[in-house]
Parts: sequence; C-alpha cells; structure tokens
Amino acid sequence: MRKLLAGALALVMIAALCGYGFWTQQRPEGHYLSDLRVELALNHGVPGERGNLLGVEPLLYPNDYQNLQHLHRKLSAYLQQARAQGLVGPRTVVVLPEHIGTWLWARGEKNELYQVTHSREAEQWLELSNPLRYGLAMLRASGDDRRADAHLRMKAQQMASDYQQLFGGLAKEFGVTLVAGSIVLPAPYVEKGVLHAGSGPLFNSSMVFASDGSLLGQPQRQQYPDSEVRRYIHHGRHFPLQVLQTPAGRLGVLIGSDSWYPENQRQLEQQQVQLIANPVFLSGKGSWEAPWRGNRHQDAAAELALQRGEVSEQTAWQRLTQAAGNGVSSMSVFMRGQFWEQASDGQGFAHQAGELLAGPPSPGARLLNVWL
Repeated sequence: MRKLLAGALALVMIAALCGYGFWTQQRPEGHYLSDLRVELALNHGVPGERGNLLGVEPLLYPNDYQNLQHLHRKLSAYLQQARAQGLVGPRTVVVLPEHIGTWLWARGEKNELYQVTHSREAEQWLELSNPLRYGLAMLRASGDDRRADAHLRMKAQQMASDYQQLFGGLAKEFGVTLVAGSIVLPAPYVEKGVLHAGSGPLFNSSMVFASDGSLLGQPQRQQYPDSEVRRYIHHGRHFPLQVLQTPAGRLGVLIGSDSWYPENQRQLEQQQVQLIANPVFLSGKGSWEAPWRGNRHQDAAAELALQRGEVSEQTAWQRLTQAAGNGVSSMSVFMRGQFWEQASDGQGFAHQAGELLAGPPSPGARLLNVWL
C-alpha cells in the first residue's frame, strides 16, 4: 500500500512539474491599444546645412514592451510625425531617454506581468515564468541587490539583441543618427558590429546607431550611477568618454546625472565635441518641481555648485547641465509614462550658444528640436 501511495504521489508531482513547465512556456498576448500622439514642445532656430538635434520624449507603459512590434510602432509613429513636420533628415541626431532599452527585460512575458499594479508583483511573475533562467542568474549575480541584478542578467542576451534590432532598425528606417537612450547590461561590448552582453558587472550604457543601422563606437557607460540604482549598477569611470563623428558633428553622450559633472564636460571638450546628448530618467511623479535630490553617494557631487535641497530638480538639471563650450549644443531628454507604481517626470531642454532652451511643460509625449 505504501509503495502504491508513493508511486501515485510521484506521478502527481511529475504531472505538476510537467504542467508548470508547460505553463512557463505559454506567452499569450492581450489586446494592445496605445496613444501615438506627440506634441512639438520646442522648435528653435531655422533649418540649415548642419542639421538638427531632435529629442523624443515617449510616453511608455509596460504593455509597450510586450513585444518589439508594439514598441517599434509607437516610436516609429513619433518619428513619422517629426518627419511630416520637416524635422528628420540625413543630418538629424535623434536622442531618446535613459533606460528606454532597460525595460526590454519585460519583453515576451505573460499577460499578468503587464496587468499588475506594483513592480514587486511584476518581478514575481518574471521569476515564476522563468524559473531556470532566474535561478542561474542568481548564481552569477553580484552587487548589494542580487535580485535586481538577476532580473536584468537573466535576459541580457535577449535584451542586447532586441535593443540592436529595434533601434538600429529605426535609425536605418528614418536615415538618422540615433542615440538609443540607455540599457543596463552585464559588461556590454561590440564585436564585429554586434552588441553582446558579457558576464561581468552591470553597467548602464548607451549606444549610438548610424543612419545605415550600424553601431558607432563601443557602449558608453554611465560614469556616476544615480543613488537609486548604485546597489546593482557599477560605475563606468574605467571606460573613458568617447566622441563619435556624425553627419551633424562630433557627438558625445552623457547618461543621466553624468551631465552635472564639469570633469565629464572637460573630457568631451578636449576631444572637440560639438554635440552632447543627455538621456535622462527622473523617477517620481511631481519630482520635477520637488527639491533637488542630488547624488550624495558620489564623492564628486560634493564639488558641484549646488547643494541637495537648495533648488528644485528642474533648476538643478538646467543649471548643472551646461554645454561644454560656446560652440557646443546639448539636449537633455526625459522618459515619460509609468511602469507599475513607478512614474517618471521631467521636461526636456537644450543649451545652445550659452542659452537655455525649454518649451512649455506638457504631460504627454513630446518632441524637442534645435537646428544647429
């Protein structure tokens, strides 16, 4: 009798495991609707031979990342509207916001992940739906927040491939140079024109795509990760800032708060930079008007001209993010939208010839254009 019960129990467990394994492989897609409208919030200067900086501040939600077609449709719609207004040409440099590629970890998951209201619940669905990949990633994870590390590391190869396919495709489709915001990957590198995820620590990195869809240079790593992510994202100060030649001029990229630090601006100026792209993600609804949080975990922040809480986030970003010299134009582009309970904030702006350029605030997707 005991053998019979043990055998029956073993069969039930095997069936349960098989059922669970089958369930993890199912990825049905729900109905998808998205707002494709975008407002031209800033259009400065007149068209000329040098081209333009075109910032795109997309309004994004978890459903937009369910598959690449969803995300491509939205970003392509924004660029099509920009092209209809004469803002897209062969000397256009398009700038997208920070972490627009990082959320690719959510691509191809179960409907429940996109429908929950809290990121903790979404992470639980991610782990339940990918038990083997998550377990292996936990074994390789590092940093103070190993769980957050594992969530990104477990899908890193897929994310790198999706990132290149999506943003390289958009650059080629519209014939522009495209600064593809940023993506968090383990030790990323480019080899033979392909972006790869390595096996080292996580870095917040940006890639630039040429108008033929090819990659320019190596991943530009964030030098000073923000306080919120420093527990699992490593600094990239061992990797120097690079300046890339584009049809619109010599381009440098400063990710997030890297734009605050004069040393970064000096490094780019020494390389004769002409354009600076600054992709930004500012978390927290209403934080744009709130007191500036600064970056108290970075020693270099003590040398900044402002102190935490002294001014608003808006004033701090606009005052600290200066072009490196009189001949340099810069543009800061912020993510819009909400990912579960985590909302984003910020209004993009530019600097040109020492002048701050900022359009009126608005809540939806925005385009920012500066003619060079």
